[in-house]
Amino acid sequence: MAFLKFNKAELVNLSYSLKREIISANKTGAYCNTSIVTCNTRRYHGLLSVTLDRFGGDKFLLLSAVDESFIVDGKQFNLGIHCYGDIYEPRGHKYVVDFDADPIPSVTYKVGEILFRKSLLLMPDKDQLMIKYELLECPAKATVQLKPFLAFRNIHALTQQNDQANTSYTEVQNGASFRLYSNFPDLVLQTSTKDFAFKPAPCWYNGITYSDEYRRGFDCREDLYVPGYFEGEMKAGDVLILSASKYEEACGGFKRSFDSTVAKTPAITNTRDQLVRWADLFICNHNNRKKITAGFSWMYTGLLRETLISLPGLTLYANGDTKTFEEVLDNLIADEQERMFRRTTQVESPLYLASVLQAYIDFGADPAKVWKKYGITVKGILESYLPGERREVTMHPNGLLWAQMDGVALTWMNAYINGNPVTERAGYQVETNAFWYNSICFALEMETKYGVANGAFVAKWTPIRDLVKQNFQPTFYVERGGYLADYVDNYGQNTEVRPNQLYAIWVKNSPVDEEIQPSIFRVVSNELETTHGIRTLSPRDAKYKGVYEGSQIDRDLAYHQGSTRIFLLEPYVDLGFKLQGPRFYKKAEWLCEGVYNDLGKHGVGAFSELYDGDPPHEPHGAIASALSTAALLAVDRTMKNNKEE
Repeated sequence: MAFLKFNKAELVNLSYSLKREIISANKTGAYCNTSIVTCNTRRYHGLLSVTLDRFGGDKFLLLSAVDESFIVDGKQFNLGIHCYGDIYEPRGHKYVVDFDADPIPSVTYKVGEILFRKSLLLMPDKDQLMIKYELLECPAKATVQLKPFLAFRNIHALTQQNDQANTSYTEVQNGASFRLYSNFPDLVLQTSTKDFAFKPAPCWYNGITYSDEYRRGFDCREDLYVPGYFEGEMKAGDVLILSASKYEEACGGFKRSFDSTVAKTPAITNTRDQLVRWADLFICNHNNRKKITAGFSWMYTGLLRETLISLPGLTLYANGDTKTFEEVLDNLIADEQERMFRRTTQVESPLYLASVLQAYIDFGADPAKVWKKYGITVKGILESYLPGERREVTMHPNGLLWAQMDGVALTWMNAYINGNPVTERAGYQVETNAFWYNSICFALEMETKYGVANGAFVAKWTPIRDLVKQNFQPTFYVERGGYLADYVDNYGQNTEVRPNQLYAIWVKNSPVDEEIQPSIFRVVSNELETTHGIRTLSPRDAKYKGVYEGSQIDRDLAYHQGSTRIFLLEPYVDLGFKLQGPRFYKKAEWLCEGVYNDLGKHGVGAFSELYDGDPPHEPHGAIASALSTAALLAVDRTMKNNKEE
C-alpha cells in the first residue's frame, strides 16, 4: 500500500494538482521538478536541471517538458499541458486517473479504452532522466509522439525566442543531440528502441506562462524551443524508455538500468523512511566533494548556516554516518574561510560550529580527536569576533557581541524590501550572544581537557566567558514579560516575542539561569507554537503577518514576521523534554503530526521550508528543505530517547 495518499477524484482539478509538485534530486546536483500533472508552474520547474561548473556551479535547465500524444484510428489525444496567459492548452490533465509517488513519481492516463502510464526516474549518480512509458491497455496499435521542450537557461532566468539559438541537431543512436548555445553541454535524447524515429519539426512555443510566478508579480512568460518529435507505434503491453542526458548512452540497457535502479530504491513505509530518503538526497556529491543542498529547487549548495544546522540531522541522526558528517564539515570549512574568519552577513553562523561539534561528541565521537581536528577552527572563529577583526560584529567591553552595519540584516532574518532590511536587528542579538557564550565555554572545556590547560588561550578567554555570563541575562531578560528580548540596541530592549530566544536556553552552556528558563519556554509556547512549526513573530505584534502569500513585498513582510519554521522544532522539542520530562512526549507527537499529514501537499513527500503562521497553516517556501528535514530527524531521535517504556 502506498505511503502517500492522493484524492484521485481531484487530480483533474488544477486547483488541486498544480499545488502538488514532483521533486527528485540526485548526487550530481541535478533535479527534476514539476507538478503532479507535469504542468510547469514555476520558472524552476523542468524535467532535467543540472549543475554546470563552467557557469560557476549554478543550476541550468536543459529539458523543460515532454508532451505525449496518441493517434488511434485517426484521432489524436494530447496528454501534455501548458499555460498560455490564462488558457491551458493542451489539457492533458483531464485524462489523469492516478498518481503515485513511491518508489518514483508515476502518472496514469485513461483515454477511452487506452490506459497509459509514465514514470519519471532521475538516475542517482549521473545527469540523466529516464521516462518510462507503459501502454497498459489499448484495443489496437497506437502511434505515440513525444515532443521535447528545450530551455537551456539558468533556473533563475527565463528565455525568449532568439536568433542565437542553434536549432540544428546531431543524430545519435535511437535519437538526437541538441546544444542551443555554445558552452552548454549537449542534451541527448534517446529511446530504448530503434523503432521510434526523431522527426525534425523546429518551432518556438511562445508565451508559456508560469502561474506561480504570475501570482507573485514576477516575470512569468517564456518561449521554449521544440526541435521536433519522436514517433513510433506501441501496442498493449509495450514499454518505451526515453532518456535525457548530457551524454550519449547505450540504449540497449535502458530498461534494465531503469528497473534495477527502481528495485534498489528503499520502500517508504513511514515518515522516518521518508525523512531518511530526503536526508540522503540533500547530500550532494558533485565532483566527489560532499556538500549539503539547502533546499529545492532554487536554494544553493554548500551554504554555511544551512549546512551547520542541518549536518547532524542529515548524517548522524538519519543513519549514523559519521564519515559523511566529517567529510561535509571539512569541505565546508575549506570553502567558507572568508565567512568563518573575516566577514559574514549572518554573524551567528560561524559560532554555531560549537553546537555541531557538541552534537557530534554527544553522538559518540571521541572528544579528544574532535578537538585535535577542529579546535584550531573553533578558536580561530572566537578570535575573529574580538575588536578590530570584523567590520560587521565585534565584542564590546561588557563581553557581548554587537552587530551593526547600517541598512544590512546581519542574521538569518534577512529579508529585504526595496533594498531595506525588514528585520535589521542591529545591536546585541540574543541568539548570536548565546552561541558566543556556548562557543567560549566549549572551547575552554575542550582546551582544558585535551589541549594546554594552563596555556595562553585559557588564560585569555576565561575572563571573557565570565564577563559574557555576567552581562547576558541582565541585558536580555524582560522581567515584566518573563522572556528574553530579541535584541538590544541604543534605545534599549526590543521586546518583540520571537523564537531566537530559544537558543539562549537550548545551547549546552546556557547563559540564562535555570530558574527563569521555564518562563521563557512558556512564553514561546503560548505565542509562537503551532501545529506546523514555530512562528517567527508573535501574533500579538502589530507587524505580524499570518499568511505568506501575494506579491514579493507581501511575502517578504511575512517571511520573518509570522510565518513558521520547522527547523525551530529541534531546539523547541529538546527544551520541552528538558523542562517537562517524558510528559512532553504527546506534545512532541502533536507538533510533528501536522507536518507529516501535509506530505501529500506542496513538494510531494518532501518537507517544506515554512508554513503560514495562521491556520490552516498552508506550506510555502522551498518545497524540500534540508533544515526542516534535519530538524524532524533530530526530533525523532529526541522522542525515542525520551519515550517511557
